[in-house]
Amino acid sequence: MKIIKSLFTISAVFLLISCLGFSKKEDVAVQPYTPSIETKVAYFASGCFWCVEAIFESVNGVEEAVSGYAGGFTKNPTYESIGTGKTGHAETVAVYYNPKKVSFETLVTVFFGSHNPTTVNGQDPDYGTQYRSIAFYKTDKEKESIEKAISKLNKEVYNGKIATEVTKFSKFYEAEEYHQNFEKRNPTQGYVKAVSIPRLNKFKKKFPELLKKGE
Repeated sequence: MKIIKSLFTISAVFLLISCLGFSKKEDVAVQPYTPSIETKVAYFASGCFWCVEAIFESVNGVEEAVSGYAGGFTKNPTYESIGTGKTGHAETVAVYYNPKKVSFETLVTVFFGSHNPTTVNGQDPDYGTQYRSIAFYKTDKEKESIEKAISKLNKEVYNGKIATEVTKFSKFYEAEEYHQNFEKRNPTQGYVKAVSIPRLNKFKKKFPELLKKGE
């Protein structure tokens, strides 16, 4: 019985291994993205960036989503260094969007509607400061939009328990190339199958009106 229990524990650990556990896959050619003059960029952190990137890329009006690191105090962070939790950075996604098709306010709705903002330092099964919830702003208007959403959600849904940081944007470091479009390029990877895809599907079911055609 002890042997069976041990095997079950080991299997569970492998299944729910965090965003840090994977093997680099051979690079797949990706069409380069060039933003237009009208393109704006918003930055959000809400757990593993593989999940967050895929969610925002499914939204109508979003042209591209790029995984990276923000909110820290060291220069040139890497995947390995931010994984220690000592650089202050969080796994962050830069969301390139067309403001004529989707507003910053809607992106804030996507952000809060696609993760649990009451969880401190993590999104199940990933925990640590690098997975904390952060909504970055670049203008007073963006800050106001974020704080308005938090106030409304705290009152109507979360009973004042939202732990999301509202942080002025300073610097974004693009993550290593093998992290970009990770979910699309690695659909059979264990974490993607067990965590990323279910999280994306949950979002799609919740906000069908925000999706691109064909999503």
